[in-house]
Amino acid sequence: MPRGDGRLSHELDPHRPGPQDACGVFGVWAPGEEVAKLTYFGLYALQHRGQEAAGIAVSDGSGVVVYKDVGLVAQVFDEPTLASLRGHLAIGHARYSTTGDSTWENSQPTLQSTTGGTTIALAHNGNLVNTADLARRAKELGMDSRGSTNDTSLVTMLLAGHPDLSVEGAAMKVLPTVEGAFSFVFMDENTLYAARDHHGVRPLVLGRLERGWVVASEQAALDIVGASVVREVEPGELIAIDEHGLRSSRFAAPDPKGCLFEYVYLARPDATINGRNMYSTRVAIGRKLAAEHPVEADLVIPVPESGTPGAIGYAEASGIPYGQGLMKNAYVGRTFIQPSQTIRALGVRLKLNPLRDNVRGKRLVVVDDSIVRGTTQRAIVRMLREAGALEVHVRISSPPVKWPCFYGIDFATGAELLANGMDMEGIRRSIGADSLGYVSLEGLIAATEQPKNRLCRACFDGEYPIKLPADNLIGKHVLEGVGRRVGSDERSGDQSSAPATELSRS
Repeated sequence: MPRGDGRLSHELDPHRPGPQDACGVFGVWAPGEEVAKLTYFGLYALQHRGQEAAGIAVSDGSGVVVYKDVGLVAQVFDEPTLASLRGHLAIGHARYSTTGDSTWENSQPTLQSTTGGTTIALAHNGNLVNTADLARRAKELGMDSRGSTNDTSLVTMLLAGHPDLSVEGAAMKVLPTVEGAFSFVFMDENTLYAARDHHGVRPLVLGRLERGWVVASEQAALDIVGASVVREVEPGELIAIDEHGLRSSRFAAPDPKGCLFEYVYLARPDATINGRNMYSTRVAIGRKLAAEHPVEADLVIPVPESGTPGAIGYAEASGIPYGQGLMKNAYVGRTFIQPSQTIRALGVRLKLNPLRDNVRGKRLVVVDDSIVRGTTQRAIVRMLREAGALEVHVRISSPPVKWPCFYGIDFATGAELLANGMDMEGIRRSIGADSLGYVSLEGLIAATEQPKNRLCRACFDGEYPIKLPADNLIGKHVLEGVGRRVGSDERSGDQSSAPATELSRS
């Protein structure tokens, strides 16, 4: 499959992506149901969290099969493939890479056989900060990590490295040693597991089917398969689901530090985190913006789609009419065609085009979710002026992003973040706006209705709640291996005796 640019999720330039989350996860235990299809649709609802690769693992009780490939969920799976994935439990993953290259080998779920004959498949949303330590632990257990370029495969190896323990027992031993942000869904031949780090940085929600259970990154994945929301998986909690029902254990005391950027951009507007709906939060942020940064204007317009709730809130609070000034091409989410230099020079026009009759002769307030490098906003301001706007006032529904994220969002490095090297006036001049206003950190936190000390605000204020070891946080994580990787996830050699199988589109 040609790689092309791989994604056009936020910026036209493939080398200048916007903020991306490190994946969506889904798990289902439902005997008698078509669990592969349920997982497919669950991943479809989580596609916004990862657009580089997708995979599903399924078990019928006798063995675990994984099918995964690079591409969108709808590109990786078709009807015959899903029909061949039979079983009573499954997990799935939609990937965006923040550790490891975007390759088949690094797609998930990862797979590992134990010496006791059990097979473990695991999918991960988040990012770990102690991968060097985990690699050392894997070596001490006799596990082979050479070639691993992502943290997920290390955790899978560690879970499989305790043949004297059940998978549940191994999880209770391993999870307290894993540092960073993680929402895991994993499985063996008969049991579905879910675990969330004790800070609860990334979301994970539990749902109930008529004949089973579901866990997923967001509520939308539960809704699409007809599951009712039970509750969020608690920080520091391990859940196990099998024929005996649901069991809950604590592997660490909770110390909530939920990601503040989930409220701004990452989660879907229909998601609920800590009892707070994301759409309502984003409208409230827009109201805060209007109070903190008023301006005389004729029309409030969003940068679709992420700026829409904030623009609605700004219009409500300011009394300035709300309208559409930019149209989005709904079919530009990912492409494998590399744009020519001529197309690249047009900036975001592949994604957005102005409604000239709506903006001509108007003083505009343009509401967007964030500014990372400024590429998008610069192109939008220029586009609106060319369409006849008299003034363009930019309002941003988050504070300036000044620090990189090590917990699962692939922001630019600190040197590339526009707000890291410029003051407000410098940013305004850089994007060409008549005025610029960011919501304050205090205003954003107030809109979430969460206590400040229960939120990770690191990308905004530089206060990292999870210690960052220097030895494995230089750029992308690169794990030092110790020999060839072993287990049933090797594609070469005879697998006829292994209960686990990994498949990929040829």
